[in-house]
Amino acid sequence: MHRTIQTITFIARLGAGLAFALLLAVVLIQVIGRLTGASPVWTEELTRFALLYMVAFGAGLAFRSGDLVNVDVICEFLPGKLPWLLRLLAGLVTAGLALYLLPHAWRYVAIGKMQTAPALGIRMDFAHFTVFLMIAGLALFGALRIFGMLSGTEDGLPDKKPEEVDN
Repeated sequence: MHRTIQTITFIARLGAGLAFALLLAVVLIQVIGRLTGASPVWTEELTRFALLYMVAFGAGLAFRSGDLVNVDVICEFLPGKLPWLLRLLAGLVTAGLALYLLPHAWRYVAIGKMQTAPALGIRMDFAHFTVFLMIAGLALFGALRIFGMLSGTEDGLPDKKPEEVDN
């Protein structure tokens, strides 16, 4: 299970990193173009698409790392197993809601087949797919939290960065 979580986390980080690299490259092209007086019109649109993909890949990672909004100030100070149960409930609700929204998000993606981006000329379902990807990532990372907690391999606490660990 740990290896599966690592692989999925790596893929999500890779996707977010590639989208961020594309975002940086396109913004650099845009800035250089503005300085030279010949900024390509497609750079703004591609920047938006890269930003959408970066957020879509990063939402599940943010859920895993605890960087999404949490109200753990109160929850973690509750007695006994209550904090663990609330983390499990948060995973269940997140995964459940995301699974419920997935077919609706796919319908939204399908609508994009009939539209094209004005500057790039690509079908908008590529942009709309980011909504589906984000919801699928939240469902997947929510389910991984549930399975990890129920199997005893993790406690549902967010992954701590080395600089956040108390010494």
